[in-house]
Amino acid sequence: MAKRKSPISIPTSASPSKAASQLPVSKKAGPPIAKAVTAVEMGARQREISVSEFFTKNRHLLGFDNPRKALLTCVKEAVDNALDACEEAGILPEVTVQLEVVAIGTAAIPPASQATRFRITVTDNGPGIVRQQIPRVFAKLLYGSKFHRLRMSRGQQGIGISAAGMYGQLTTGKPVKIISRTGSKASAHYFEVQIDTKKNEPLVHENKQIEWDRPQGTQVAIEVEGRYQKGRASVDEYLEQTSIANPHVRLIYRTPEGETKDYPRAYHELPPSPKEIKPHPYGIEFGMLLKMLQESKSPTLSSFLESEFCRVPPALADEMCKAAKVSPKAKPRDVRGAIAETLYHTIQATKIMAPPTNCLSPIGEKAILSGLYKQIKGEFYTAVSRPPAVYRGNPFIIEAGLAFGKAPDSATKPEKQAMPLAEGEEEEGDSELARVIRYANRVPLLYQQSSCATVKAVLATTWRNYGISQSRGAMPAGPMVIFVHMASVWVPFTSESKEAIAEYDEIHKEITLALRECGRRLGLFLRRRERAASEFRRRNIFELYIEEVVEACNRLKGGKLPTEKLKAQLQKIASSRTGGIKTDETLGKTGAGPEGLPHSIIVTAEGIEGEGLPVTASVEVVAVEEPQSSTDSSRPGAKKPKQRRGKKKTTPVAPASSAPKKTASVKSPGSKRQAGHTVHRPRTRR
Repeated sequence: MAKRKSPISIPTSASPSKAASQLPVSKKAGPPIAKAVTAVEMGARQREISVSEFFTKNRHLLGFDNPRKALLTCVKEAVDNALDACEEAGILPEVTVQLEVVAIGTAAIPPASQATRFRITVTDNGPGIVRQQIPRVFAKLLYGSKFHRLRMSRGQQGIGISAAGMYGQLTTGKPVKIISRTGSKASAHYFEVQIDTKKNEPLVHENKQIEWDRPQGTQVAIEVEGRYQKGRASVDEYLEQTSIANPHVRLIYRTPEGETKDYPRAYHELPPSPKEIKPHPYGIEFGMLLKMLQESKSPTLSSFLESEFCRVPPALADEMCKAAKVSPKAKPRDVRGAIAETLYHTIQATKIMAPPTNCLSPIGEKAILSGLYKQIKGEFYTAVSRPPAVYRGNPFIIEAGLAFGKAPDSATKPEKQAMPLAEGEEEEGDSELARVIRYANRVPLLYQQSSCATVKAVLATTWRNYGISQSRGAMPAGPMVIFVHMASVWVPFTSESKEAIAEYDEIHKEITLALRECGRRLGLFLRRRERAASEFRRRNIFELYIEEVVEACNRLKGGKLPTEKLKAQLQKIASSRTGGIKTDETLGKTGAGPEGLPHSIIVTAEGIEGEGLPVTASVEVVAVEEPQSSTDSSRPGAKKPKQRRGKKKTTPVAPASSAPKKTASVKSPGSKRQAGHTVHRPRTRR
């Protein structure tokens, strides 16, 4: 029989602590105590971060969120640089964009839709780049000539093309390859460069002179990881929209599938070259003023205000100094502290003329119409350029355009057979929504649409007032393309990727006013077309009875009546009673519109269809004096329009001037047309 173990006994004389130490200890230990870090060790870990390192880890800030967007961003930055260089040199740009699929290793070249690596090659006919500047232009972030200049340009920060090369370096490890030539007598230089991200300095792998078949220009080739897909926000759409806002540019695009798309030049004039201006006093902040005071070389405070800012004449500079209780002859470096703050508030409270606008280069109404007409097929076109405005001391101009209707081939498609509807079921209407194309300094904005001031202004506009259906908080419905462009010396983008415009009150107001003017013109066109359709239906009803009337008259005459002659006379009467040729022109029955779009109407402020737009018939322009608030009653024999509740009906005109306007009427064989401000009248002839 097994012996029973006796229980463990603890001596009573032992202390509790000693007894506890004799108990078995658990194997699970507590968390280890972290060793404290001293200030010396923390300081040793700190080091300087270059801008290249920062954007390497945060490349999404520059527009390299995903492969598809990254491919578009690389093309966009290269094309923008090419167009800026050509325009600054006074050369009509001709840019070639080529996308090629690149095989990875020894694998076969995949189809474009499945490829993950592409070579982007952009070639221009610009002035070229001097040899010493090529490495820094393409392989150093925040290096350029546009950041400190107050003049309109596509690039602003000196990041774009260098960031594209950095993205290619990160994803494929390949350098950027550049060929540049400054003239037919100069040598062509070939470079292969990369970025040293720790120092933000260029690394030159190869530099040599080569033979190049172009007399001058620049070619840049970048190999990147990307994804090619057609449709919205693609490379194809970007180049198409670029040709709309830049009709003076010839674009040649070679797709990855081997197809070549040629966007011909529709406007053979360069836009006016913008001039560089000095900052406006309203556009600076207190810290900037302090820095300018310390760095100024002006001998006196008065001369500092006059030379460092625009729109500050000597008399106004002395007046601001006296209002701030500081001597005009004081040295700028001595103005600091409370005196400088008082001077700053005095400058902001002084009435100063708005900055000059020769620093801007707007597209212009005629060029907008040329671009819209060339790329978008519709029935109605119009464009509006607003007068210059200012936000934070920066001048800007808002331009808007509108194309409405479907192409003639799409309008003649056979309609689906109507099906009976169930109880409570409604017929499905045209669910097509308007398309908004946004631009900033002639550059298309394809992403971040919902956060852009342009789209917010479009949504806030009440399009129902102009005959366009619109749900609350949604885009207007219908076959319509809305074009909005902002030209400014400094566009307030919401991020470094330059994809959306910040919503300043001044910018929102100007966009809204431009859209309303386009909407008024469209509304008048739609109402005129609706009246013409009603008259045309009346004419059809008349023609149904003309045959019966002719036969009855012939029977009364014993069959001796010339029926064809009577029929022609009755049809002429029916046509004249239902608007005549005016109704046919409005409905596009005459085909007297521009070449390629025979049923289109182009409306401009001057009444001319726009230079550079092809027209089938010869155009004769006749200037007619017209008062600002003229109506149809000014024409002899015209009926006065009905008045509602005693309010006077006036013609919408541009608010820039109150002087009498000159309206140009367009005459062509077989049709009588008027445009310009007369297009706003109910009885206007096209």
